[in-house]
Amino acid sequence: MINYDDFSKLDIRIGTILSVEVVENADKLLKLSVDIGEETSRQVISGIREYFPDPQELVGKQCPFLANLEPRIIRGFESQGMILAASNEDKFGLLIPHQILPPGSKVK
Repeated sequence: MINYDDFSKLDIRIGTILSVEVVENADKLLKLSVDIGEETSRQVISGIREYFPDPQELVGKQCPFLANLEPRIIRGFESQGMILAASNEDKFGLLIPHQILPPGSKVK
């Protein structure tokens, strides 16, 4: 359990995926360029490649991103956030707003 103060530290924002590249020599990784409002080209490395036979279908999609996650180097690339999704043992789904929102909109 965490308290509300801990939860309120998370900066979750709606981002629009601008471009997607396959990370070479990594079966699961994609390099996303994301518009999260004040930053129009934030780089996020994500292990979601196996769920998207055509990664380009992600371009233009809006999803929530954890914007204040400490940057981390993954396969030589700096990841500056995390895309939020849901999964269970055999299914995976992106969390997508039911209407278009301005990039950077806060998830509350």
